Amino acid sequence: MPSLPSRPCAAHVPPAAPAVPGTGGAAARGPAQSLAETLLSETGAPAVGVVFVEGGTMSTGAAGLRRVGGDTAVTQGDLWHIGSLGKAMTAFLVARLVAAGRIGSDDTVRQVLGDVPQAIHPAMQDVTLAELLTHLSGMVANLGLLSTLRLAGDRAARDVMADRRVYAARVLGRAPAGERGAFLYSNAGYVVAGAMLEAAAGAGWENLMAREVFGPLGMTGAGFGAPGHAGALDQPLGHRAGLWGLRAVQPGPRADNIPALGPAGTVHLSLGDMGRWLRAHLDRDPALLPPRGWARLHTPPVGGDYAPGWVVRPDGRLWHNGSNTYWYAEATIWPDAGRALFLVANSGDLKRLPKVFEAAAERAFD
Repeated sequence: MPSLPSRPCAAHVPPAAPAVPGTGGAAARGPAQSLAETLLSETGAPAVGVVFVEGGTMSTGAAGLRRVGGDTAVTQGDLWHIGSLGKAMTAFLVARLVAAGRIGSDDTVRQVLGDVPQAIHPAMQDVTLAELLTHLSGMVANLGLLSTLRLAGDRAARDVMADRRVYAARVLGRAPAGERGAFLYSNAGYVVAGAMLEAAAGAGWENLMAREVFGPLGMTGAGFGAPGHAGALDQPLGHRAGLWGLRAVQPGPRADNIPALGPAGTVHLSLGDMGRWLRAHLDRDPALLPPRGWARLHTPPVGGDYAPGWVVRPDGRLWHNGSNTYWYAEATIWPDAGRALFLVANSGDLKRLPKVFEAAAERAFD
């Protein structure tokens, strides 16, 4: 499932390591490539990707193998799964539709989804879209296991928009798991937000993302679900961590969360796509969003530290992590310094990767 953000710890990024197999086809070993090679050694992951954004420049690095035990190196153009980093993209989509007058941040569940095929619990009826995006709704973290399994399957064979509505109806029919206004990280809340967007705009979340996010930002490699095709090794594979090491997971329904969970974390993209996404948050182009919209995306509610899709650290940096348990990713933006960093691995080793990545972010631009 998409991961819950954790606190970073400070440490040092070691000097660049000697060249290693699978260096992403890079013509020159710049800082992003050097860091990718260093992290490959430190993490034990099959492959690692890195994006640096500073000022008007972007650099990428990729090192390692698409599959553990194989011999096919990752490339600069390969696709990576980013888990809950997709929440910020859903929040950006919301901001675009709010600016266009298609929906309001203060619109409630009852106003937009009042006709779902199950009674909405009284405590959930007046929850707003803004509360869902900042995890202040009190909603349960996830749909129950059996209900989730009923929505599993290949996205091409399912009516994902209908599935998302079913998901929303089931979680909205349940009593809150926490107090409204108190932080409770909820993947389900982002699915409900996605269902609200679909009801307001009359189109599926995936189509809205392509039209309002990927298209305007030039994210040409972005898509949904585990990247690649089963048996082809045309993209990196995610890997499950277990007692006997890492095991590759072939692309398909079992390699990612259910399609209905898209707004909470099923996006995959290239390193270049991620660079363009991070740079947009630094540039804050008014042609994409009015200044007020950008400010809302980067500002947590009073007394909190979670803006829509971003944890806001005391020093002002924006941060989030993500994992579907087969991949792990982190993104950090330093708005005042005009810098951003993205780190990703095709491994679900959640005991090791967060510590190494968080340490790398602390010294990445030294």
